[in-house]
Formats: sequence, C-alpha cells, structure tokens
Amino acid sequence: MIRLENIGKQNGRQIIFIEASAALQKGEKIGLVGPNGAGKTTLFRMVTGEEQPDEGQVAVDRGVTIGYFSQDVGDMAGQSAAATVMDGAGPVSAVAAELKALEAAFADPDQADAMDDLIQRYGEVQGRFEELGGYALEGKAREVLAGLGFSEEMMDGDVGKLSGGWKMRVALARILLMRPDAMLLDEPSNHLDIESLIWLEAFLKGYEGALMMTSHDRAFMNRIVNKIIEIDGGSLTTYSGDYDFYEQQRALADKQQQAQFERQQAMLAKEINFIERFKARASHAAQVQSRVKKLEKIDRVEPPKRRQTVMFEFQPAPRSGEDVVSIKAVQKAYGSRTIYDGLDFQIRRRERWCVMGVNGAGKSTLLKLIAGTAEPDAGTVAVGGSVKMGYFAQHAMELLDGEETVFQSLENQFPQAGQGSLRALAGCFGFSGDDVEKRCRVLSGGEKARLVMAKMLFDPPNFLVLDEPTNHLDMATKDMLIQALAGYEGTMLFVSHDRHFLAALSNRVLELTPDGIHTYGGGYTEYVARTGQEAPGLRG
Repeated sequence: MIRLENIGKQNGRQIIFIEASAALQKGEKIGLVGPNGAGKTTLFRMVTGEEQPDEGQVAVDRGVTIGYFSQDVGDMAGQSAAATVMDGAGPVSAVAAELKALEAAFADPDQADAMDDLIQRYGEVQGRFEELGGYALEGKAREVLAGLGFSEEMMDGDVGKLSGGWKMRVALARILLMRPDAMLLDEPSNHLDIESLIWLEAFLKGYEGALMMTSHDRAFMNRIVNKIIEIDGGSLTTYSGDYDFYEQQRALADKQQQAQFERQQAMLAKEINFIERFKARASHAAQVQSRVKKLEKIDRVEPPKRRQTVMFEFQPAPRSGEDVVSIKAVQKAYGSRTIYDGLDFQIRRRERWCVMGVNGAGKSTLLKLIAGTAEPDAGTVAVGGSVKMGYFAQHAMELLDGEETVFQSLENQFPQAGQGSLRALAGCFGFSGDDVEKRCRVLSGGEKARLVMAKMLFDPPNFLVLDEPTNHLDMATKDMLIQALAGYEGTMLFVSHDRHFLAALSNRVLELTPDGIHTYGGGYTEYVARTGQEAPGLRG
C-alpha cells in the first residue's frame, strides 16, 4: 500500500534518512521506534505528502485513504465535540450543523413568522442527513468519544472550552471514525487514562486497515503491533514481532556486532604489530607490502551504537517513622459533587500504593490532600514524624524559570553540589553535552518532566507522591525511572496510566469507588488477577 523507496532527507545540517526503505502493507500494524529527533514525525509527514524526500520516493497505491493523527491538533472551537468528530467524515457534518441550527431556530420566538419555511427546510435537510447515513454516523461518533472517556455533556459542549488533552482526544476520534485505509498515529496513547487506552487497544486490534504508530507505552505497543520499523542513524530496519521481540533482537544483534568488532580489532592489532616489527627488514619487504595492501582492503566493522541510558542511583533516603500518613474521616467536595465522605486510610513505611479509580474518582485530589496543596472540608490528614516528602505533579513543570538553563536550574536548587555531580545527574535524566545549556522555556513536555524529576530525586525524600510521573517520558527514560525506583528504600503513593510502571513498582492497590475505598494487599498484577480487569472503569 505504502512504500518508502531509497529515501534521503536532510533538515539543515542534520541528515535524517540515507537511502532508507520500508513498506506498510494492508492489515499490518507497525510500531515506529527510534530516539527523539530520529525522524519519526518527518517520516509520517512524508507519507502524507506534507514534506517531500530530497531523494528517492514515497509511493502510495492509488485510492488509498490516509488518516494522520499528530500532537499538533490546531484550533478547535465553535461547535460541539461530536460535530467536530463528524467533520472528519466529509459533507455529512455540514448537514448535521444545519440541522442543529434549524432546531435552535424552532425555539427562537423571533423566528415564529418563518416557522413554515423552517419546517419545510428541516424536512429537506433531515432527508439529506438520513441519505448520508448521518444518524448511524452520529451514533458511531458518540461511541468513539465515549470510548475515549467523554461524557454526553462533554460531547455536546463547545469543543473550544476543552483542555489541550481533551482536544487531542477529539482529534484522535476524528481519525478513528474516518476508518481510512491506513492510519498514521503519532503518540495516540498520550493524554489517555487507562480505561481509554484499553478501549483504544481493542479498537485498533479490530481495525482492518494498515496502521503505523509511535507510542511511549510498552504494554499498548506490545498488544497491537506485529512489526517494528526502527529509525536509527538515517536507515530504516524492519523487525517482525512486537516491541519486546524487537528489543531482544536488537540486544542480540548488538552483542554479535560487538563480538565481530572485537575479533577484527584483535586481528588488526596482530597485523599492524607484524608490519611495525618487520618494515625495516629487506628480507620481509614483500610480506610487509602484501599485509599493508590486505589491511587497506578490509571492510571495517563498526562497534554497535551505545544506546544504554545512564542509570540513576538514589542516595540513601533518611529513614521515616513507621506511620507515614494517617487519613481520618476526611470529607471533600467540589461544589455539589462529593469526592470523599468519611475517608479513612493509612500508609506505612516502605509501602508502595498505586491509586486506581475512574476519571473524577478523586485520585489526584487524594495526592493533593496528602501533599498539602489542598485542604479537607472535614477530618484530618496527618503526615508522620521525620517524613520528608517529594511531590511530583504536572503543574510542577509550569513552575520552572523559563530564562534559566537546565544546568542553572539544578545549580540554584543544589548550590552545595559540585559541577561534576550535577552534570552526572543531568546525564542520567537525558541532558547530555550541550543539552544542559538549553533554556527551560524551550524544553519539550518530556524534557521538563525529566528536569523536575531530577530535582526531586537528587536529594531523595523518604516518601514519594507521584501524579502521572510517566506522562511525556519516552520508553528509555521510563525504564531508567522504573529501575531507579525499584531500588528505592522509601515509601511511595502514585497515580499512573502506564501498566508497565504500575506492575513493576506497586505492592499495594488503593481503589477509589463511589461506594468507598477497596484495598488490595498485592501490587497491580495481583489486582488484575483478582478483579479480572485492568482498570476499575472496565467493570460492568
């Protein structure tokens, strides 16, 4: 269906692709992987025709429709979320908008004199709407939006009033409703809660067209893709299998290449040694010459590229008392909506609680109450003696000073630390070389999250409260964080929609439900086994 044939592409001085080739066939579900800046978005834009390769060609079979979801959703306002989603389906959305306008006119007393004309026009427009399959389409649009977490109220509300994350979901819903022959999805798992992620997984598994996507969510990628295309050093390499299989194959290929490199280096050293020893002897001149010629003709084996993320190791955190947090008879409401009514909950030293619950259950509110950024309406939240808390929330990224560089930001937080240890810290969190001189205002969401995390973990607290810590993080940083936190001696309370993160780090589950809380003694994996569901919102 879609073929990339010997493509070359350069942006300024940066070479992105050199004679790279790959293909996307009908029914294939491909995961596109590669380090940040490797060219994943450029590749998508070349397939859609928004960019052209400098060399080679992108061939798309005739009649193939392509739907492209990117993180840049553009401006949305002036109509409902449901109408915006139907917009992607062509003329039917304009007819739907006219129907809505006519319905509004019926209720307008100023239009009473024109009622006969309005009724006649309504009949015509309604007939056209039915002809175009509008009612079925609206039902499907609402089904997709519901799958992505929208309430009926949100579907009918002005899309312009939604936050950036919800607008992303509207843009994604448009592509899903369109059901093109090929879907290109750039990070569709960002901004989704766990229920929406699992719904999207099922939708994409049942989708019969071709799919190419990027995602930082390992579980999501593993369950959907049957092939991986890796962008690395300008070339495209295809692996059959899921993400875990690709990682194993990569590690194996790197190991073989390293062994080959070392064997060749040993052979070269031997030959060079011989040449050096005998080059001055006339009796060995012919042999020396023949070995020099042999060396000139040898294809040099390159060592494998080093992809290892630098590991972050915690300094030992000071020990807290056994009782870390005690919550008694807490009540909390926002307006008429009651979040907790008589909540009792205890956190003890070295417990690692993950908090589960549907949207609006009060997961973030619980973390805010414990961190002290929100107050209960009644009851008490008591943090134990000698507890040193580190709280990570999305708003922490907005508090960075935009004019400071990454290094200055670290230096101002830890004036006693040496330059070497701060550079090592920056390196662990993905700021190597010149990256430490970037100003905070130009950092991406992922870079900001890494910087905030680095500042929080350098002088480690003994109680970590983390609200969606893996949002914006790529897989390598996520894996580094999981390994670092696995060795952490303190206590943890966290909310995450990343199932790999949940399974690796929790040893207790707190589930918030409308009829109170449920606690589970094992971690997330045991919770899934006991409830038969990966998230509370999936029960029915």
